[in-house]
Amino acid sequence: MTAIRPTVAIAYHSGYGHTAVIAEAVARGAAAGAEVVSIAVDTITDEQWAQLDAADAIVFGSPTYMGTASGAFHVFAEATSKRWFTDAWKDKVAAGFTNSASKSGDKASTLGYFQTLAAQHGMNWVNLGLKPGWNATTASENDLNRLGFFNGAAASSPSDAGAEAVHKADIATAEHLGERVARHTAIVLAGRAALAG
Repeated sequence: MTAIRPTVAIAYHSGYGHTAVIAEAVARGAAAGAEVVSIAVDTITDEQWAQLDAADAIVFGSPTYMGTASGAFHVFAEATSKRWFTDAWKDKVAAGFTNSASKSGDKASTLGYFQTLAAQHGMNWVNLGLKPGWNATTASENDLNRLGFFNGAAASSPSDAGAEAVHKADIATAEHLGERVARHTAIVLAGRAALAG
C-alpha cells in the first residue's frame, strides 16, 4: 500500500523574525512526511487562501503579544469567517505554535486561542505529545518542551536579540510538532480512505 503524503500548511505571523524561525522548524519537521506550504498571513494572497483550503492540515503560529496572538494574526483569523460559513476547513487537522520573550509570557492563552479558532472551524486539534522538559535538577534547558507546554509548541526568545537567538531546544520542539502533525494527518487520511473503501 502506498503511503499517503498529506499537505500541511503553516499559517503564521512573525513580528520580528523569531516566530518565523519557529515556523521554519515546524515546516522542516513536517517535510519528512508531508508536502508543506508556508504562508505569512499578513501578506496572504488569494492563491495562498486557496492553498489553505486545499491543505489537509493547517498549523497556526503567531508571537504572543499582550496575552494573545498578534493583531496581524487576528485580522487573518477574522477573515477566515468566509471559510466558516461554508465549512471549508471542517475536519482538517490543526495545531499551533507561539513565541514570546518571557518563559511563560501567557503563551497558553495564544495556544488556547488557536484551539478555539480550530474548533469553530470544526478542525481536529493535534497537541504537542511531549512530556515537559527542564523541570528537575537532572533536566536541562536543552530538553524538548523545555517550557512545559502541552497544547502546542512554545518558544521563548530574548526581546533584545534577533532571530538568531531563538533557542535550539525550542527549534527542535517545533520540528517535533511538525513531524507529529504530518504523521497524524497521514493516519487520518488513511483511515478515511479505508472507511470509504
